[in-house]
Amino acid sequence: MSLIWATRGRTWGFRFLRRGGFEDPLPVYDTAFSGLEERSEVRARVPGTGALPELVALRFPDPLGRRDRAGRVIPHEFVVFPPLADGVDSVGDGLRLVWPLVADDFKRVWELPKPPPVNQ
Repeated sequence: MSLIWATRGRTWGFRFLRRGGFEDPLPVYDTAFSGLEERSEVRARVPGTGALPELVALRFPDPLGRRDRAGRVIPHEFVVFPPLADGVDSVGDGLRLVWPLVADDFKRVWELPKPPPVNQ
């Protein structure tokens, strides 16, 4: 469980590409991004609960400026868990520490006509 990753591709809509070990990552994602829906870039530390550790909600536009076929900027949204979350104190930290973990995966799948299967 190091991260949940949600994004969209050139022709496919918003999907979870990594589930962070959760069968259904949506409740955790919703908890992490509650109140942050309108911000295009965000890094927010979310306090732990009985069921979840402290985590980081991270959102930034695609670092290479990719856009979908409708011309919308591709956002990348992450729920980052410890110990990786411990070093993410800014969006810049997220770009430096988190983006390299998924950049090659996204390069491979972003132009696929259908979304790829979800990874753990």
